Amino acid sequence: MDKKTGVAVVGYGGMGGWHTKLLKSIPEADLKGIYDIRPDRGQAAEEAGLFSYGSFDAVLDDKEVDLITIATPNDTHKDIAIKAMSAGKNVVCEKPVALGSVELQEMIEAADKYNVVFTVHQNRRWDEDYLVARQLYEKNTLGKVFNIESRVHGSRGIPGDWRNTKEHGGGMVLDWGVHLIDQILMMLSRRKLLSLYAVLSFVTNEEVDDGFKIFLNFDDGLTCQIEVGTSNFISLPRWYIEGENGTAVINDWDINGKIVMVSDWEKRDAVPVVTAAGLTKTMAPRTNETIKEYPLPRVHSDIKDYYRNVFNAIEGREEIIVKHAEVMRSMRLMEAVMHSAAENKAVRFRDSQLRWQP
Repeated sequence: MDKKTGVAVVGYGGMGGWHTKLLKSIPEADLKGIYDIRPDRGQAAEEAGLFSYGSFDAVLDDKEVDLITIATPNDTHKDIAIKAMSAGKNVVCEKPVALGSVELQEMIEAADKYNVVFTVHQNRRWDEDYLVARQLYEKNTLGKVFNIESRVHGSRGIPGDWRNTKEHGGGMVLDWGVHLIDQILMMLSRRKLLSLYAVLSFVTNEEVDDGFKIFLNFDDGLTCQIEVGTSNFISLPRWYIEGENGTAVINDWDINGKIVMVSDWEKRDAVPVVTAAGLTKTMAPRTNETIKEYPLPRVHSDIKDYYRNVFNAIEGREEIIVKHAEVMRSMRLMEAVMHSAAENKAVRFRDSQLRWQP
């Protein structure tokens, strides 16, 4: 049997607890324990049957720890990661990996300097609703796609912890935008992003954004909208994809939805729709004989494959999936979002690495 990878989790909050449960379910992982700066979190871990290190230095001194997963507030990621890498530990960092591209570059340079694996937990690349949307695009199911809308809606505002403070890197752009941006950039990795325009909302919190709308323009006329809202009591679809031959809607993470495709291009006449103040033929629905409805495909994934890839990368058997250049592109796009919203103007990109001029 191959050697198991010893892992310690730093930060035992919501995501730290999620990581421990996931790691315990992966045969290739050997969860050594956790460390949290708060004694009550350490006690909670021990009550859950986990070993709790007394200090971060104790984690670094443990020769059986090959990999450290960082699940602490966003503003602490850089210092913890660089200290871990300087001790020869490989690092998985929760998203957003840093508060900006300058910090991220320091972390990348530390990984190169100390010759360790450093990557980010972009776990929503394994969400099956995203994988279905990506398959529809890549297989040209709808014909040439000209618009993609990706959104997540909730109605509880920002969680009442560090996520609602600017000091700790809160706000929905950094919390959820990092996921949706990463998904779009991976789906459209062969397309050139030309520009963006962004609007932030501050409905429930004045310090950090509690929602946003990002409008992206790609080459060849492709447009995208990425949206997060936390004051939406009626949610819009998770995905809405328009192609020349049809439209797909994915309503939620459970992949409820449908595809509607044109079946007869010749029959264009329609009975006008009569409204209270007039009629319209342009917006009249197609007749049933000219369209056909299809179920959404299914694409299955296993989030355990994320850690398996990290373990294999540490052993030199695989290339890491979540690459530095991909994370940097997302970080630069988030910085452009903040600038666009603050200045109320569009941002144009100079190259494929999403460098832009303030």
